[in-house]
Amino acid sequence: MDKSKIKRIVFKFGTNILKNEDGDICLSRLYSFIEDIAKLYKEGKEVIIVTSGAVGLGVKKLGLKTPETTVDKQAAASIGQPMLIEIWQDGFDRFGINISQILLIEDDFSVRKRYLSLRSTLSRLLECGIIPVINQNDVILPSELEHVSFSDNDKLSALVASKLDADLLVMVSDIDGLFDKNPKIYDDAKLIPVVKEVTPDIEKLASGASLGGRGGMITKLNAAKVVTSSGSNAMIVNGLTNGIIKKIFSDDNVGTLFTSTNKLSSKQRWIAYATNVRGEVIVNEGAKKALIEKQTSLLPIGVVMTKGKFDSGEVICILDENMNEFARGVSNYNSEECEKIMGKHSSEIKNILGYMQSDDLINKDNLVVL
Repeated sequence: MDKSKIKRIVFKFGTNILKNEDGDICLSRLYSFIEDIAKLYKEGKEVIIVTSGAVGLGVKKLGLKTPETTVDKQAAASIGQPMLIEIWQDGFDRFGINISQILLIEDDFSVRKRYLSLRSTLSRLLECGIIPVINQNDVILPSELEHVSFSDNDKLSALVASKLDADLLVMVSDIDGLFDKNPKIYDDAKLIPVVKEVTPDIEKLASGASLGGRGGMITKLNAAKVVTSSGSNAMIVNGLTNGIIKKIFSDDNVGTLFTSTNKLSSKQRWIAYATNVRGEVIVNEGAKKALIEKQTSLLPIGVVMTKGKFDSGEVICILDENMNEFARGVSNYNSEECEKIMGKHSSEIKNILGYMQSDDLINKDNLVVL
């Protein structure tokens, strides 16, 4: 990674790195981050911040130890979010830098019109010299809306970085990076400085969620996979290390760097990493081979089964007969129509449905092999 060419950076700060032992925001640490980010900003870098911490602040205000119910969590987020954004604004005010607040749910990425609107807004904010400060909208988390909510802010930061063409995602955590074994258990664990691809063997090195947060190493690896597959770089660094942000952009080798593996177009990134995908089609081996090797469109005759309910124009998963997902694409037909025409020749579509929107189920221009 050529650090001199890095223009747009997404910093993700987790709950554990922002709070102190009493559960309050550790102001000295956060202001240290802000000071170093302000320096990057004044050097001409574009910065986006993804921050956790709202629920923790609200829980403290409510006098709770932990939110026991979804309603508790919603209430805590509602109380804590304005407190959190005020802290960030106060810090950047000291350097004459303006910020904006953006609260997101997954449908803001999966519904293409909303995604394009979000992308335009964020791009405009950056053009105006504003630092967007983003968090999940935890206030709208009733059970019927769980499918539109991020499981963690690692995923949110990865979607922001990949879909906003960031050059680098920096996940600021409370661990030095990725180790060859769990450093909390093994004294001889060694830090892995560079990962060229997030393979299944790399994923096996991850453990569960961190105490006090929703994410863990596995969510950070998933985030790194999304970002690097989109043509960007990602890092995991330890925010407890003094001057860690300065060290990233100096000659010091810190954390774990995940290097870019691919370059997808903006539309391909939206398809490949669309969230809340509710529909699936299972295809035969011949169709799978044609999609991967010949990069063809998906025809109805290659489909053996459909799952879920989806509308035309929505992104659906493409699985092989062993139920392994290997591609995603925008369906030209809804789930009921797909079920009627699957396994049939394209020439039969009009007779079966009474109309024909397209002779393929997914056009090759709207299909991405993962």
